Amino acid sequence: MKKIILFSLLITSLYSSEAKVYMGIGGGYMHETFSDAASTTNAAEIGKIKIGYGIREAYAIEFSFDYLKNDANIFSTTGKDSDKFGMNVELVKAFDWDILINPYFKAGFGAGYFDINHASKNSLNYGTFNVGLGFFIPINEHFDIEVGYDYKYVSYEKLTATSDEVNSHMNGAYAGFNVRF
Repeated sequence: MKKIILFSLLITSLYSSEAKVYMGIGGGYMHETFSDAASTTNAAEIGKIKIGYGIREAYAIEFSFDYLKNDANIFSTTGKDSDKFGMNVELVKAFDWDILINPYFKAGFGAGYFDINHASKNSLNYGTFNVGLGFFIPINEHFDIEVGYDYKYVSYEKLTATSDEVNSHMNGAYAGFNVRF
C-alpha cells in the first residue's frame, strides 16, 4: 500500500502544471577504486549532459550522458583504456526549505562502454547503480547552478568466459548549470 501511495504522489507531482523540462551541463572529478586488490585506481575528469522533467523543489526524472576521461590501463594489454561513455536514468527528490539552496538526493542506474586493446575484446560494457546528493542554487525561475556528489557501483563485463568479474566504486564531485523551460 505504501508503494502505491508513493508512486501516486510521484506521478501527481510530475504531471503538475509546475513541472518543467530542463537541460544541464556540468563537469567535475571522479575517483574509481577497483574491487581486485591487484588493480590500480583511476582518477579522471568527468563531463555530463542531462535532460530532465520535473519540479526543482519536488520530484524529477533525469536522463544523463557521461563522459569520463580515462588515463588508466586496467583492461588493456597494450596502451591505455579509452575514454568511457555512459547513460544514466535517475529519480531525483529535491526539497524546498525556504533557504537559498534546494538540497536533493537521487538514485538510478546506468550503462556504458569503452574501447580496450585486448586479445579477446575490443570494447567493454558496464552497468552501474547510482546514488547521489547535492543542491540546486536557483538564480531565477529558469536558471540554476547545481553542485553534487555521485557514487556509482560499477560492474564490468568479463573479458573472457573464465575471467573473474571486475567491479569498482566511483566517487565523483561535479558542478553544473541547468536551464528550465
